[in-house]
Amino acid sequence: MPSETSPTARALRALEVLQTRPGTTANELADRLGVTERAARRYVEILREAGVPVSSARGPHGGYRLGRGTRLPPVSFTQAEALGLVMAVLDSHPDPDGDDLVDTALGKVIRALPEDVGRQAAALRDHAAAAPDRYAARPDSAVTSELVAAVAARRRVLVTYRDESGSEWSAEVDPWAVVVRYGRWYLLCHSHRADAVRTYRVDRVLAVEHRDQAFEPPAGLDPVAALEQHLGTGWKYTTRVVFEAPLADVAPWVGAQMGRLEAAGDGCVLVGSTRNPQMYAQEWLASVPFPFRVEGGSELRAAVGTLAERLAAAVAQEG
Repeated sequence: MPSETSPTARALRALEVLQTRPGTTANELADRLGVTERAARRYVEILREAGVPVSSARGPHGGYRLGRGTRLPPVSFTQAEALGLVMAVLDSHPDPDGDDLVDTALGKVIRALPEDVGRQAAALRDHAAAAPDRYAARPDSAVTSELVAAVAARRRVLVTYRDESGSEWSAEVDPWAVVVRYGRWYLLCHSHRADAVRTYRVDRVLAVEHRDQAFEPPAGLDPVAALEQHLGTGWKYTTRVVFEAPLADVAPWVGAQMGRLEAAGDGCVLVGSTRNPQMYAQEWLASVPFPFRVEGGSELRAAVGTLAERLAAAVAQEG
């Protein structure tokens, strides 16, 4: 946090951390507050002096815990924060429904704001419009909550999943992180079914069952980078595409879900996998404005051939 943040503000932030993560140690609290361990202990003392019951215990299951029934103080927003919140909701939920949980919650927040701030926030919500992202997919909030809880507790879960073809299957996974990428929510995990890192669409998870087994995520895990790395791996159909252009030119046109792009001579090669060769050919490869050839993946070769025939027929001259 910035150095000018007041001790009271940091103490309130410490209260929030302890409420959401019971058992947080002084060292962990210091990391989350961006302060020294000594300072973190001081913020805990500030809470105690204010009458907040904070207990502490040593050992592997120790750390700080709040007394039962402890509640956070009321939340207040500045005008900029309130408008920023409305803008974020419109950006991620551009087509609100009257029964939508997010829209209902936002309405409650707006009604709780001071009149002058609330008036502007309400006007922004009512009169601003955003075009829906056709690639976005909103997952079930209960399923998402279960996955996030498992990530926080570092406990294995059994997920029931429906893939793009409609097939349903179950797998035990170690949930490392839930990541939001371009309007879609993903579960980054280690799948014991595949014994490999996997990325699953959260909106396709049908059920979550918690297991007793604990796990440790990889040291230094960067969830976003790991998701980008594994989005294009582990699917049914392998792909290998060679581009006749430098990697630096091709890279901006290739998403992580298409695979791993590597330099190869004067050009570059894209190695990955897909569960839908037709989509890979029509929506992804067709948008790359450089010459290429499909060297691997008979299914992808067939899909590209079908697309080429269809496009050629569209411009063929009669007679």
